[in-house]
Amino acid sequence: MNAQHFGARLTADGATFRLWAPAAKRVDVLLEKPHALARGDDGWFSADIAGVKAGARYRFRIDDEIDVPDPASAFQPDDVSGPSEVIDHGAYRWRATGWRGRPWPETVLLETHVGTFTREGSYRAMIDKLDHLVATGITALELMPLADFAGSRNWGYDGVLWYAPDSAYGRPDDLKTLIDEAHRRGLMVFLDVVYNHFGPEGNYLGRYAPTFFTEAQTPWGSAIDYRVREVRAFAIENALYWLREYRFDGLRLDAVHAISEPGEISMLHDLSRAAGELAVETGRHIHLVLENDDNAASLLDVGEDPPRGKYRAQWNDDYHHAWHVLLTGETQGYYGDYAKSPLRDITRALASGFVYQGEASAHRGGKLRGEPSGALAPTAFVNFLQNHDQIGNRALGDRLENIAKPKAIEAALAITLLAPMVPMLFMGEEWGSKAPFPFFCDFEGDLAEAVRRGRRKEFSGAYAKYGDEIPDPLDQSTCQSAVLDWESRNDATASRRLKLVQGLLAIRRREVIPRLAGATFGGADATDHGLLTASWRMGDGTTLSLLANLSDRAIARPAGESKGTLIWGTELKESIPPWSVFSRIG
Repeated sequence: MNAQHFGARLTADGATFRLWAPAAKRVDVLLEKPHALARGDDGWFSADIAGVKAGARYRFRIDDEIDVPDPASAFQPDDVSGPSEVIDHGAYRWRATGWRGRPWPETVLLETHVGTFTREGSYRAMIDKLDHLVATGITALELMPLADFAGSRNWGYDGVLWYAPDSAYGRPDDLKTLIDEAHRRGLMVFLDVVYNHFGPEGNYLGRYAPTFFTEAQTPWGSAIDYRVREVRAFAIENALYWLREYRFDGLRLDAVHAISEPGEISMLHDLSRAAGELAVETGRHIHLVLENDDNAASLLDVGEDPPRGKYRAQWNDDYHHAWHVLLTGETQGYYGDYAKSPLRDITRALASGFVYQGEASAHRGGKLRGEPSGALAPTAFVNFLQNHDQIGNRALGDRLENIAKPKAIEAALAITLLAPMVPMLFMGEEWGSKAPFPFFCDFEGDLAEAVRRGRRKEFSGAYAKYGDEIPDPLDQSTCQSAVLDWESRNDATASRRLKLVQGLLAIRRREVIPRLAGATFGGADATDHGLLTASWRMGDGTTLSLLANLSDRAIARPAGESKGTLIWGTELKESIPPWSVFSRIG
């Protein structure tokens, strides 16, 4: 497929405009004057118009009734309902011309939100922080969704124009410059993309392409009908667009369990194959990662390089949930599934990937969840202690630092950053930032009130104790509260945490990453008093092992634990101190 199949494409003497509008009888493109588009087969409308240049703004007029932006708009300078702008992607001059990416085992992710990562909230401002990422040991910057959303602030999961990076953060060339500068420093850049729904404001597809949607519903609106050829092509072309035109190194696909696709070969399969073809064509490493509540191990194959239908890895929510229960004691909502023995659940995640591999989930009404995952490589799992959801879906948007003991968090970080799974941190976590990350958006009118009511309802019951403390998602101060305070890195406590994370990632870079190719799961065990042991067979034939005391009391040192070279921790004598971690290679 050609990445310019949808939308506006510059030509030698102007531009070609294309719109799939099967329910429309007439379509005009509005430039300085209206130009009628010719109707072709299968609901396509198109026109070649001379004299159009980059920077031209346009809309589509449907049946002389409504003016809409291009659903494949490359840029929306005046928000989602304004005119679309013709962008010349070939005009940007890349500096990191030799960049081909990095192998997946080298990945250490930092999830970020462009609007709150810096005080300026822009692509350009992020460039100044890239050297910090490199110095910390981060190898991959992951951006929360950028698809154009209504208003000036949003998490990004309400995007409605999938091809247009939101103008709140800068222009397309600003985003390219960020990616270019990251590549020049050896950093990969990933993008979070949403293919399970469109946002609630600014989506006009239902007017002229109602077959885009099915009668099925997701938690966020109507499901998208990927059985329709053009709809499937729209999503796959979008993925290739980000990978080709912006040179992202990989994509994280949001909540794919909410994609409704009865029968036939899935869109996910076709998207993976298309990305693999691009990887071969360009000689690049391209990595595709899933978020999938179904724990479908059959979708994953870390060794399929380039992608040929499967996905490199999945965010492991099980790992997070078990740790959260252990560290905080909270058991509301989905945490209830891990309340019985969170330490045993962490052990299972370390031993074979998912915690739920076909067992019944009480939180899901007894539904069986997951597939066996122990035969996968450890690097098929992205492990984390925090992310945007797990912080932002709390009543106050407060981080782990506000609700767990520092020593316990440090032990959890040591295990997460030294284990052979791919680790991910949330922005500021590397220095223990306490900046909240509550949900925020910028809707108006009835929709804004509906969002307010929805959040109040969500945080009723057990959360009612917070009362007026719960942030209003529509208030600008809620978004501002989430902006990272980079000066806080200089505090004594933050400096100590940053030094710890840097040290752990230096050990990972030197001792773990070179052995990850071909690594397999081994065994793990835990005792009721907090002792955890785990081991993995590494690709070079050595064994990576962890020993930890995840309790508030000292534990007697187990016999025969000192095999291999100590790479983290100090030599033990008679007991293991509370909340301490030791790692060996041998």
